[in-house]
Amino acid sequence: MSQERWDVVLRFTSGPLSYQGDLVVRGPVVRMGASPGPGGLSLDGYRGVDDRQAVISAYDGGTVAIAPVGTNQVRVASHEHVDWRELQVLRGPVYLSPGDAFHLGPPGRGVTAIFVEARRLGVWEQNRILSEAADARPDQQGSQVEALDTAKGRPAWFIPSVVVTGLFFAGAILLSVLPSIRKPVPKLGPQDQGEIYYQRADVAAVAELPPEFREGLNEAFRDFIMAPNAEAARWERLAGEPDSWDPKFFAYVTRSVTLHANAWNFWNRLELIKDDYAFVVEKLRAARLPEVFAAIPYQESQYNGDRQSYACAMGWWQFMPETANRVGIEVRDCKLANSEYKWTPTRMITPKGVIKNAEYIDRRADGGFRCRIQGCEVDERKQLAASTDGAVTLLRETWDDPELAESGALVQITILAHNAGYDDGRYEEREEKATNLLPAYRRHIKKAAVDRDANFYGSNITCEGSEWADPNLTNKLCGGVLPNQTQHYAYSIVAQHILAVCYYAQNYGTTPPFDKWRQYVRSGGYCTRINVPSREKAIARGGRG
Repeated sequence: MSQERWDVVLRFTSGPLSYQGDLVVRGPVVRMGASPGPGGLSLDGYRGVDDRQAVISAYDGGTVAIAPVGTNQVRVASHEHVDWRELQVLRGPVYLSPGDAFHLGPPGRGVTAIFVEARRLGVWEQNRILSEAADARPDQQGSQVEALDTAKGRPAWFIPSVVVTGLFFAGAILLSVLPSIRKPVPKLGPQDQGEIYYQRADVAAVAELPPEFREGLNEAFRDFIMAPNAEAARWERLAGEPDSWDPKFFAYVTRSVTLHANAWNFWNRLELIKDDYAFVVEKLRAARLPEVFAAIPYQESQYNGDRQSYACAMGWWQFMPETANRVGIEVRDCKLANSEYKWTPTRMITPKGVIKNAEYIDRRADGGFRCRIQGCEVDERKQLAASTDGAVTLLRETWDDPELAESGALVQITILAHNAGYDDGRYEEREEKATNLLPAYRRHIKKAAVDRDANFYGSNITCEGSEWADPNLTNKLCGGVLPNQTQHYAYSIVAQHILAVCYYAQNYGTTPPFDKWRQYVRSGGYCTRINVPSREKAIARGGRG
């Protein structure tokens, strides 16, 4: 017995296959994937596509269906101009109409194609049907497929056969993965009260994340760190493959993510500061600066405008008085302890050896220090709008440096400069300050004998254990070029922002500016690997404000 053969016509919208126009693929069963086997449609070269990603089946009357193989991601829409992240992945076969689009693989990777038509091409023998259950050979005989009734369009046995086939493969897949699913799969999320923030991640005390979680965080690290670095450096590879990223920096970020994610107090603090965080994010976007910088005031003050350090840094962004003066943040008429006169900063940079030489810092008898400033008549460091405007100016000092932009590490260097300064040698004393990031980067490049180095930060996390902090603020380098405290500064900021994005997208994703982050909490987004608490739980379980 013989029947008409229906082939499938596809049009790919990206990658090498897009140059071939309408592509006719022989039916009735079309396997698609990176290595689909004999007669299949090879999608080798498309990232995120499995060896056997999906199957298209074409039957008499032009009835066409697409189904995923196993748990691979397949999405279908009525046209190609959709946000694939908005659509659920298929769990079984779905019929295709001419003009329908489908996407194979995760959003942002994989491949999109359009189903053009099912084309009747000649006669084929019933015993040559290929099934998904087994690869057919030309010498196979005795197919049990019933005669097709072209008048009905879709054979009566189509749906039951698809169901049986699906159950067959589901059982096979279940048997193959059963040993692994029996093991408890950990998921990041709040487990104890914890801290509002963790200043550093001790690699000896914090366990490394399992591979699946590290891979999940690739999306966040790429979008918030590496994509801006690649654009600034015109170094396209940095935005792509993880093997081009700074491995030590990324490892510390993942450990810091673990610390913060485990703490109810951290999530509670995010809830309390949501409006302030939103304000800073919008300011950074307006200035065309990376939004990850919004976590700098979290690291500095946990978004507390009244906080003052023993070195007299004050406010949301913890500006020193002279730095505030340089970027247009007004600080004047400050009362100093044990003094009658009002002090106002006039310099543009802090004095060298600030702890010993600044008139607003006292050295205590026990060897410690304290800030003498007891209040100022005007101190805009405590105002969110004014201090954030000044922060944008300060960040731009580093961000706009062409030499640092070419490094491939501009985002992390700019964050580090908020702690250690960019290049104070431009002002007043005209002397290089070795702790600043521009001279430190130049020393590193010379020492490493390279033109530029995207791994600059990780290569200079050299002070660990008890060496990371020095109560006397002497700048240990431990063989690197960055001061010990600066070394453990930037990765916590990145981790805090990675988690803040998840919390605000999940709980406030319909309001600006958080609506731009909704992609990360949808299917396939990195936030789905984290137990992000609801705002109600964050409020109830958090013990501190």
